[in-house]
Amino acid sequence: MTKKMATDVSAGVIYRRLLTYLGPQKWYFLLSVIGFAMFAASAPALAHLMGVVEQTLTEPSQENIHFLVAALFGVYLFRGVGTFLGKYFTALVGREIVHALRTQLFNRMLRLPSQYYDNESSGRVISRVIFDVEQVNGASTKALTTLVQEGLTVILLMGYLIWLDYTLTAIFLVVIPVIGGLVSLASKFFRRYSRRIQKSMGQVTQVTNESISGYREVRTYNATGVEEKRFLKASNENRKQVMKFALTNAINVPLSQQVIATGLGVMIYLMFQRVADGTMTSGEFLQFITAASLIAKPLRALTDVNSIIQKGVTAAESVFSVLDTETEKDSGSAVLERSKGQVTFDDVRFRYAQAETDAIKGINLDIEAGTSVAFVGRSGSGKTTLVNLLPRFYELTGGVIKIDGHNINDLSLESLREQIAIVSQNVTLFNCSIRENIAYGSLAGATDEEVFEAARAAHAHEFIEKLPQGYDTQVGENGVMLSGGQRQRLAIARAILKNAPVLILDEATSALDTESERHIQAAMEEVMKGRTTLVIAHRLSTIENVDSIVVIDDGNVLERGSHQQLLEAQGAYAQLHQLQFAEDE
Repeated sequence: MTKKMATDVSAGVIYRRLLTYLGPQKWYFLLSVIGFAMFAASAPALAHLMGVVEQTLTEPSQENIHFLVAALFGVYLFRGVGTFLGKYFTALVGREIVHALRTQLFNRMLRLPSQYYDNESSGRVISRVIFDVEQVNGASTKALTTLVQEGLTVILLMGYLIWLDYTLTAIFLVVIPVIGGLVSLASKFFRRYSRRIQKSMGQVTQVTNESISGYREVRTYNATGVEEKRFLKASNENRKQVMKFALTNAINVPLSQQVIATGLGVMIYLMFQRVADGTMTSGEFLQFITAASLIAKPLRALTDVNSIIQKGVTAAESVFSVLDTETEKDSGSAVLERSKGQVTFDDVRFRYAQAETDAIKGINLDIEAGTSVAFVGRSGSGKTTLVNLLPRFYELTGGVIKIDGHNINDLSLESLREQIAIVSQNVTLFNCSIRENIAYGSLAGATDEEVFEAARAAHAHEFIEKLPQGYDTQVGENGVMLSGGQRQRLAIARAILKNAPVLILDEATSALDTESERHIQAAMEEVMKGRTTLVIAHRLSTIENVDSIVVIDDGNVLERGSHQQLLEAQGAYAQLHQLQFAEDE
């Protein structure tokens, strides 16, 4: 089966899967269907009343007039109740479906492996949650409303027309296959352009996100013009694809309407002939032509809704592709209550997806519990990659990592990560209070005193107390209200509060000024006592007192020893140290 054929077949499969989300809302959906059925039933009733109008004009008695007025009032009241039930409960069902999809999508994204985010732009990820899910709403509400309401109207009116005169109705039915062919042809173009619109929206979101979050850099480097051009290019591509979609829709709808009008025209011509021949009464003529006219609008709506359905199906395909992506492997079931902190790397190998060579090439290391080890080396040597394998942000491609003799793959992810605290160079703070940022996640149950102690140990308590609301101060998006050093100290306080036996410091002091670094270095020396600490360091002056230093180059261990031992060995570490010393001088 070709890719094209597979795509055509999958459209129905995707829509059926989307409709499974109706299950929890089946009673609300049933109410909406009842409402649409009431609305649809009013159409042939109105057409039939045209015979009563003709009769009333012929015999204008008070009884006939009163009956006609009462009938019209009753039909429109019936129609109004149906409209309310249909539209309100369909909107309710639609929003519930969107809510369920958006929640599932977000929850899934939180559990996807790190490599998924390595290969996906943040703009496209955000666009899926916001734009794609909203497109699904179009298919699940507006499209569903049109399909049920107008579809039932067409069916009931067609039944009424057949009851009136099946030979005339048969002529009109000839145009249905033609309309179906046009709809099928247009569907292929709609899906193609819908995918391109989604991709271009991801680019628009990406550029917007980067430009706004990096507004300081944009202004500092006078890059306003550059970002304007980037956004113009992304937005222009989106405009082009939207207009291609609109062009297809603009051609498809009037073409379908023309086919419908041709069928109606032939019917009306034959009806006049029958009236002239005396085989059809004027009342029957009015009933038939009214019903035929009323059927044109819902048929037009059904052809127009195809574009909305194809948008929704394409968006649902994008959403389902994420929901079907495998989450992080969590096959381990063993639980480690409290690790001592002994870490072993046994012939560890790792290769990134689509990479040609290993990033980590058979590393063997034994790290005793409670000791500190620093990893140094040039950029891209594999330091961060190696350390990221310990909390299983990436899955090994070879070898074993053990903690207290337990293979980390045998431990549940929750249990494994409970043993590890991380302070990275790129601090992530959330748009909430300082207290909530320190006592984050599983630490939310910490007492105020425990939070204060962690902040004191991280030398953060003093500056927090000076803030207007103290620990209740809102830090803004990613801590924008704080300095780099303050954000780093909050991250360290969070790690201290976790009190994990294994601590990972990834360039943890790189963002600090000299005074802050001096405070943090003192705090870190205290924090590192009794904990196994893995330090990724660029500035060698910060790691002179660690128990052991490991020099990594191109995924291999070149040297290992204390600061003094490695200097005396006059190897790679001594060269790095001499180079940095010269730069500092």
